[in-house]
Amino acid sequence: MNASTSTPAVSEADALPALAHLPVQVATVEGAAVRQQARQDVLAAEVPVSLVFNGIAHAVMMATPRDLEDFALGFALSEGILDDAAQCYGIEVRALAAAEAGLPPGVDAVEVQLEVATRAFERLKDRRRSLAGRTGCGVCGVESFAGLDLDLPRRPAPAWIGRVDLPTVLHAFAQLAPRQALNAEAGAIHAAAWASADGALAEVLEDVGRHNALDKLIGRLARAGRQGEPGFVLMTSRGSHELVRKCARVGIAAMATISAPTAMGVRMAELCGLTLWGLCRAPRGVLYAAPASSGS
Repeated sequence: MNASTSTPAVSEADALPALAHLPVQVATVEGAAVRQQARQDVLAAEVPVSLVFNGIAHAVMMATPRDLEDFALGFALSEGILDDAAQCYGIEVRALAAAEAGLPPGVDAVEVQLEVATRAFERLKDRRRSLAGRTGCGVCGVESFAGLDLDLPRRPAPAWIGRVDLPTVLHAFAQLAPRQALNAEAGAIHAAAWASADGALAEVLEDVGRHNALDKLIGRLARAGRQGEPGFVLMTSRGSHELVRKCARVGIAAMATISAPTAMGVRMAELCGLTLWGLCRAPRGVLYAAPASSGS
């Protein structure tokens, strides 16, 4: 499958559901008694996803098994493995039964094979950094401070950045919940969304991991050839430094999050020249970094 294709192809991974239906017992306290009721509950699926570049396994992520072509390409771009989507020549997704993957019964997995340019592959081998099992803080396995990869160039603010004001951000967030299909059923699922500079919501990608959701969104934009368009990212999470770093690496100029950022997230936004909104819950929001106006 060509990485620049705008519509994801159907793959074997579609056999792994994004949601799981499990029997549970719901307990309710009624006075001095406890009443129990059996029911089926819907939970978010979380499966091991192995990212393999030119036949070499690079990282295993725990992710929701949906939009994995977007996820793999977005991860490669946001982690600096690829400079642009044209360096990815193909993506193949394959579901693996637990036994084939060497995992416990019932723990099925997915392997995503990416064929990338020689230059990108050589750079990947030279990084000498393990990302296996990368989670919340995004720095597991880093062996030195330099491995944090925080030294990104500051990008000039685009001319349209002033349009990403609070009314625009809140307008975009108001459109988000109805488009979080997986979260509506299971709860516990993050979304990363793309809005135009006037606040019109264009893309919504979901995953149990906020970093994964953002990578899926970055990959979706790249495959559609929409990188560089005026617009901003919305996240149903806090504004961590890792999310800011991913956005900055691929040239996204603004991000808005429903929860507060970390202090490191704000500092990274200032250093990278990224406009950062947080605590975006109508009728208010907090502008934590506005490099376009502050010049900091």
